[in-house]
Amino acid sequence: MGIFDIFKNKTKQDERVIESEKGYIYMPIEGEVIPLEEINDGVFSAEILGKGCGIKPAKGKVYAPFDAEIIQVADTKHAIGLMSKDGIELLIHVGMDTVAMNGAGFEPLVKTGDKVKCGQLIMNFSMDEIKKAGYVTTTALVITNTDSFETIETTKLGQMTKLDKVLRVK
Repeated sequence: MGIFDIFKNKTKQDERVIESEKGYIYMPIEGEVIPLEEINDGVFSAEILGKGCGIKPAKGKVYAPFDAEIIQVADTKHAIGLMSKDGIELLIHVGMDTVAMNGAGFEPLVKTGDKVKCGQLIMNFSMDEIKKAGYVTTTALVITNTDSFETIETTKLGQMTKLDKVLRVK
């Protein structure tokens, strides 16, 4: 195996897609899962936008957390809304107050109306640029149509990797 084979294999691993299981949301970002109430932003911690969890990212990559349609990409590129096949509306909001960055450091790879597969890379972001601008990288994972479901549970807290099951929706 030559040096280029190593890079090819790394790329294939980053682009791994899986068959998503109904009622589950998979980790869109590698990192530490925290309760939503620990996010230092009242809109998220008080569950005003819905239930979910927070993630302290380890890497600046966001992957589709289930098979979905992209229903929104914020003009400021820091947030993406998705709709799963089973009706889960999910907001992935990268960083807190990062709307003020006006897109600097964010690279969405999708647009509204795109169909994505679970595990597909949908955004790159610069953790360094977010920190340099004075913001935290903590990301909110929020089900915006919470009232449509009986229960929403975090599967576990702590370190998780890409595509671990993070939320269960019934």
